[in-house]
Amino acid sequence: MQDAARKYLAAGLSVLPAERDTKKTAYHLSWKQYTKRMPTEVEVAAWFANRPDAICLIAGTASGNLEMIDFDHQADLFEAWTAKIDPALLARLVTESTQSSGRHVAYRCIIPVCGSLKLAQRKHILVPADEVYEEDGRQYVRLKGKAYQVRIDADGTRYVIITSIETRGEGGLFLCSPTPSYELKQGSFADLPVITEAERDSLLHAAWELNEYMPEIVDGPRDCADPNKHVAGNRDRPGDDFNRRGDIPGTLQAHGWKLAKDGENQYWRRPGKTSAWSASLKERTFYVFTPNASPFDADHYYTPFAVYTLLNHGGDYTRAAAALRQAGYGGPGRPVEATANGVDVSGIVNQPVGTTATGGVLVVSGDDEEPKRQGPADPGPLPEELLRVPGFVSELMDYTMSTAPYPNVALSFAAALAMQAFLAGRKVRDPGDNRTNVYLLGLAHSASGKDHPRKVNTRILHHVGMADCLGDRFASGEGLQDALLIQPAMLFQTDEIDGMLQSINKAKDARHEAIMSTLLTMHSASSSVYPMRRKAGQKKPDVIDQPSLVIFGTAIPNHYYEALSERMLTNGFFARMIILESGKRGTGQEPTIAELPPSVLATAKWWSDFRPGMGNLQPVHPEPVIVAYTDQARDTMTDARLEAEKEYDAAEGESDMVGTTVWGRVSEHVRKLALIYACSENHEQPRIGLAAVQWASKFVMHQTRRMLFMAASHVADNPFEAECIKVTQRLREAKGQQLSHSVLLKRMKCGANVFQELICTLSERGDVRVVQVATEGRPTVYYQLIDS
Repeated sequence: MQDAARKYLAAGLSVLPAERDTKKTAYHLSWKQYTKRMPTEVEVAAWFANRPDAICLIAGTASGNLEMIDFDHQADLFEAWTAKIDPALLARLVTESTQSSGRHVAYRCIIPVCGSLKLAQRKHILVPADEVYEEDGRQYVRLKGKAYQVRIDADGTRYVIITSIETRGEGGLFLCSPTPSYELKQGSFADLPVITEAERDSLLHAAWELNEYMPEIVDGPRDCADPNKHVAGNRDRPGDDFNRRGDIPGTLQAHGWKLAKDGENQYWRRPGKTSAWSASLKERTFYVFTPNASPFDADHYYTPFAVYTLLNHGGDYTRAAAALRQAGYGGPGRPVEATANGVDVSGIVNQPVGTTATGGVLVVSGDDEEPKRQGPADPGPLPEELLRVPGFVSELMDYTMSTAPYPNVALSFAAALAMQAFLAGRKVRDPGDNRTNVYLLGLAHSASGKDHPRKVNTRILHHVGMADCLGDRFASGEGLQDALLIQPAMLFQTDEIDGMLQSINKAKDARHEAIMSTLLTMHSASSSVYPMRRKAGQKKPDVIDQPSLVIFGTAIPNHYYEALSERMLTNGFFARMIILESGKRGTGQEPTIAELPPSVLATAKWWSDFRPGMGNLQPVHPEPVIVAYTDQARDTMTDARLEAEKEYDAAEGESDMVGTTVWGRVSEHVRKLALIYACSENHEQPRIGLAAVQWASKFVMHQTRRMLFMAASHVADNPFEAECIKVTQRLREAKGQQLSHSVLLKRMKCGANVFQELICTLSERGDVRVVQVATEGRPTVYYQLIDS
């Protein structure tokens, strides 16, 4: 057991002692903390010296995206499942038998896995041979050695729900070999395979296909305000009527879903996915398998009305019912009319009527009766006074500006900050063990001076003999790891990072996904050890001790935000970036050839020669100097943390996954930047003072709010939402002015039917106001962004 625990820990697994009979962690261990971090070697040695009778692993990010598929009920569906899996993939997976004659199948995925899922269930009606017993006032029945709680149908039939296949995902834990009665059948947990997202989908989908049980179907109120209200003359409520005859395939396709396989049981693929399938549609019931199909939840069944409401009205059933009544569902409703330019706007313009200044009839729609929930406010670009850090950063920034053909303040600052962060990598840390590794991104349009700051940094590193620490692009995740194995502190300067993100979104292989996974885990490993993959012929994988990866990337603003996906906003990649916008290109100047400032070169050389600790293991396992806080700085840092936690709680209360992900990183960013500030201000005797914390706090808070606003304005959950965002962008560009129907349609460059659906959706949401002016001849329709 001790040997296995050490091997599992060395393989990057969060391993804990356990009790075999209770399947709980041993010694009353509080294990939740180990879902966020791996235990230390000292902890593991102490636990297993007490000889626990079982060992368990925590799934999810703490163990490198470990996921386990659990075949229960004596593995009754294991053979049926394996018959559906590609034999080559099946041969790579780690499998073991369990004490209840079940099976575990384990692997790592290149992307973070979701929480635990129930994949295959069935309903078992109790028969006289089933022996029912009571415990704590509840009835149970034991089937194949496992207890199930008895349920009762409305007609009095007693039954149980048997789960034959489920997963252990993020935050879950499970017993494993060499626990007694757990026997490895194939592979080893110390050498788990890493599979692609598509391969993981195939494993989960094969299990979902064996599911026989439908839980409660998600539906909602089906009338405008009162779910029990029926309008005289109507056959039933709009939602009921839509459940019976609404066009579900058409609704799904309008929002980017693709029909992957037709038939009595249709299989549908979520937007942004190019293979496999994500949901099924059978007997007018939509069942979602994947956790990545927002706004739907995994392992849920939806009625047609629920599908329509979630996709078209953001989950607002009252608005959805009202729109369906306008469209003729649930009774005669309001007649459909054709108005300006042949576009049906009856459902959005038959609202309060007023009079224009010219005497025409004005019809306005789109104002909510209740206050509309506002998106993130725009704080505007980062104030220029925050683009200054005393000492080395400012000196380097000034030189870059003075010699550039087109001086760019934001990019010059970002490049200088990246240089200081790289030079101090693996050499300093704050009292909380935060390091200087940061991912900086400068957003600027073409020919606005993106190349010059990179060239200056390259010249400096060549001059002080550190050119081998430079990188310029991410060819693969493996290549990035190999580079940092040779040089654990590196500065990567890469242009057009949006192209890399687009490649990740569109990639059909695992190469680009591996880059994303490596960037995510490398950022978090700066104060620990990064375990690499095992290479052919190696007895054990290499590790990178305290890697310090600093990135200075550049991209075109709109291209970058549009290249982001919802997954990138919530998996931590977006939250790890520190984004600086350069705005319009500045006035040009005649470029000059000037020697690098002696003070800049002297400081860079000092950092190059600085070897804290000076022990024999310093190049392999450095001991960075701890840069202390002043008392005032410490108190101000606490205030910054509390402010970020308040914003996090607010986002969590609104179920805002993007907000929680981004605000959750703010305190870390403030600490890293305050440390860099101190190193720039006084490299020989750095100390984190009040000014450093105040600057870092203001910088990060403003930048975070700007990032969230820009993401909300550009990043879409699906292709239809992307078109909705494009409409609001076109109206925002009008700066509060109305755009006529014909002008906006031309600027959107889409078909009239698609345009009509976009306007109806945005009006129902309360984002766009529709104005109809009655003039001689046919009326004219105008649109205006409500928040403008």
